[in-house]
Amino acid sequence: MDKKYLAAAALASLLVACSGEKTVETEETVTEVAPAEEWIDLFDGKSFTGWHKYGGGEVGKAWKIEDGAIYLDAVNKDGWQTGDGGDIVTDEEFENFHLKYDWKIAQNGNSGVIFFINESPEYQYPWQTGPEMQVLDNEGHPDAKIISHRAGDLYDLIVSSEETVKPYGEWNQAEIIADHGKLEFVLNGTTIVSTTMWTPEWEALIAGSKFKDMPGFGKFKKGKIALQDHGDLVYYRNIVLKKL
Repeated sequence: MDKKYLAAAALASLLVACSGEKTVETEETVTEVAPAEEWIDLFDGKSFTGWHKYGGGEVGKAWKIEDGAIYLDAVNKDGWQTGDGGDIVTDEEFENFHLKYDWKIAQNGNSGVIFFINESPEYQYPWQTGPEMQVLDNEGHPDAKIISHRAGDLYDLIVSSEETVKPYGEWNQAEIIADHGKLEFVLNGTTIVSTTMWTPEWEALIAGSKFKDMPGFGKFKKGKIALQDHGDLVYYRNIVLKKL
């Protein structure tokens, strides 16, 4: 074979190799890459799409939106709740999930995020079926005098392992993780509650709480999520959820 031809062929092979192009097919094991985490926006920052008033109907006019946050304009109280307010819940039910949201409360304020809610005519309020991660001004609201009613607690059931809540008027980052019975609360980056639902120990917690005479409380393994109207100014934003 002509030496010039051999030299040209060798040079071409070298260039292909340097370019990274494959010249020979090889058998390789291909590892599938898991899809990116799929977070769902439960609140789009500008409308109440995906939410309604507990028990049915549109979100009450006391709930408003400003600067990408939902807030309860608690001016006119009707008992312990706000006139034309009420608790608001997601249209969709969730089973195993990781929920993230930011909240801030006014001075002396009280609210909460409730989950695994069974919205049924037999239950007047979301807290008659769903557990709650407490939202509270620990320094000003009288409920803070009860040890299991402070911010971040699994309300009336489990006290936070430590208090990482910020003062009223400041944003807190909260997480609720419910995964096949395992429940965790995270507040400002610290896991503060960890328990397992629907066990004999869970039933014992309920039996020793204010919910002991509520037959539907803590029983449902799938349900809606609520923002509570407790008659005080409260803000929520960045509400996102990942199904597990």
